[in-house]
Amino acid sequence: MVKGRVLITGGAGFLGSHLCDRFIREGYHVVAMDNLITGELKNIEHLFHLKEFEFYHHDVSKFVHVSGELQYILHFASPASPIDYLKIPIQTLKVGSLGTHNLLGLARSKGARILVASTSEVYGDPTVHPQTEEYYGNVNPVGPRGVYDEAKRFQEAMTMAYHTYHGLETRIVRIFNTYGPRMRLNDGRVLPAFIGQALRGEDLTVFGDGSQTRSFCYVDDLVEGIYRLLMSDYVMPVNIGNPDEITILDFAKEIIKLTGTQQKIVYKPFPKDDPKQRQPDITKAKKLLGWEPKVSRAEGLKITYQYFKSLSRDELYQRDHKSFEGYIK
Repeated sequence: MVKGRVLITGGAGFLGSHLCDRFIREGYHVVAMDNLITGELKNIEHLFHLKEFEFYHHDVSKFVHVSGELQYILHFASPASPIDYLKIPIQTLKVGSLGTHNLLGLARSKGARILVASTSEVYGDPTVHPQTEEYYGNVNPVGPRGVYDEAKRFQEAMTMAYHTYHGLETRIVRIFNTYGPRMRLNDGRVLPAFIGQALRGEDLTVFGDGSQTRSFCYVDDLVEGIYRLLMSDYVMPVNIGNPDEITILDFAKEIIKLTGTQQKIVYKPFPKDDPKQRQPDITKAKKLLGWEPKVSRAEGLKITYQYFKSLSRDELYQRDHKSFEGYIK
């Protein structure tokens, strides 16, 4: 018996497609929506034969209509990597503002609970480490990353306004660096960038001296945290990520060891506004959701590497040649 209907925007993207899988397994009817600017149908093609799955090709920045009842809405539509949001800055701002407004209105009309995907980028280049949910952030609103950072900050503000003014059931997840199968090699994030360079026999590019840090969470762990947050009673933002912090230089060395390649590490100038530290404080997730990551970086990287190794030569060499190099996430 179907538990209910769930709308997942950005459903053909990296995270959205994994959420579609999870909610299908949980017994829900899933409505995926995506304009396919950064999402790919191949991520959800294995679901098209299911009667519990349907797909709408639509831009949520425009009016959104879904017939029938909805119990839950998960708003994951947005470019999420520097390559994307620096190339399409206005669309990025619109999906975080107009798109969020449209989906909050839809949730209100359906009496649905809505979870919006925020990001660790709301903390900007943090002056507090690790980052707690109470930290307000250090964001440059007119810098190159501002279109994404401020879109997400506005999204959080509008979501809370709908909760306080209309009494809407809302949830906010702040997602830290996530990886796993279905990432795009050319999306500008540091993990696929390093693995792609290794597979193509290129030297690995590190910006600055490589002392900046990231904390990588495997996608299955993230999806579990999101699911628990959606089903919880907590309305304030919650960090979901893996606090196992590593410098980018050490991470490059891990990728070289994992892939067994002989590439060198080359250094390029540090980009403007690139965060120097990124590590989630997950105290709230542990206490409120009983959640913490289970998959080690070594285990998750092996799975992810095997996925990238299975890509065709055309996919391996498909790269964006525009000059957005250096704005890693």
